Amino acid sequence: MNRFDWIKQAQQLQSNQQPFALVTVLRTQAPTSAKPGDKALVTADGSIHGWIGGGCAQPTVIKTVRQALTDGQPRNIRITPADERNERQLDDVLEFGMACHSGGTLELFIDPVLPAPQLVIIGDSAVARALTQLAPRVGLDVQLIANHAQASDFPDARQVIATDDVEALSALHLHAQDVVVATQGRRDMQGLKAALHLKPSDIWFVASARKAGVLLGNLKASGEDSDAVDRIVAPAGAPIGAQTPEEIALSVLTNVVARQRARGKADQPASDAAKGPKASSSSVSTTSAPRATSGSRVIDAMDQALGGSCCGGV
Repeated sequence: MNRFDWIKQAQQLQSNQQPFALVTVLRTQAPTSAKPGDKALVTADGSIHGWIGGGCAQPTVIKTVRQALTDGQPRNIRITPADERNERQLDDVLEFGMACHSGGTLELFIDPVLPAPQLVIIGDSAVARALTQLAPRVGLDVQLIANHAQASDFPDARQVIATDDVEALSALHLHAQDVVVATQGRRDMQGLKAALHLKPSDIWFVASARKAGVLLGNLKASGEDSDAVDRIVAPAGAPIGAQTPEEIALSVLTNVVARQRARGKADQPASDAAKGPKASSSSVSTTSAPRATSGSRVIDAMDQALGGSCCGGV
């Protein structure tokens, strides 16, 4: 067994967006075959790449890795000669018993490595381009969907899909929790329908309240699920007084990151506040006072410059 096999495996798993944990031996008490500094990559299916000692400790390590991959929290564990049913918390160390004849003690650090949160951006617009540049810099994995999009125009996106056709997207089996529609007058209805088709947890629509109200009404009239349409957040973006495409992208990402953080807290339900002031999870915001500062007036002007109207170009 190659003690450094975990490095190659880590690169492969990261490129495939697969979770794993890096387990490091911190301290040992003889007799143990592992030494401080030994490392292994451990996956949820129990595969171990690297070296952290013999088989006695492995069931406990695999069990704890699965827990860490579920909640994303690192752990210090100590495995000692004792009744294997013995488990207790000692300060910041979780101690397990190990019914094994070796008699040694292992202390390990388990560090979960989870795939980057995904963000799907729909549209080929100035804001969409700014989003694909900024989102990876805050740790998001970006997929860009736009009709006839060129990968060279979105170098920071992991994947560029050059169609917003719902049937074509169905064949790709895409999954996303967060989608931002930034079409800005170019195929607005198609972009919104594509977003709904992905069935994400949250959809943000970069548009003014006036334009959003008309387009979302048209979606319902075309037969889209009313409850799903009502969950679309528009106008998108936190009220930071955004004016340029880059600033609008920043305001939208503020909401996306806040929503992801809230979603990740198992003991605290995500609040509507994570979507920005005045945004409701059950209705489209039609208030213009605070949300207009997010760039709604600027978005209107940009839509007009692209040949759209209050209803957007389709």
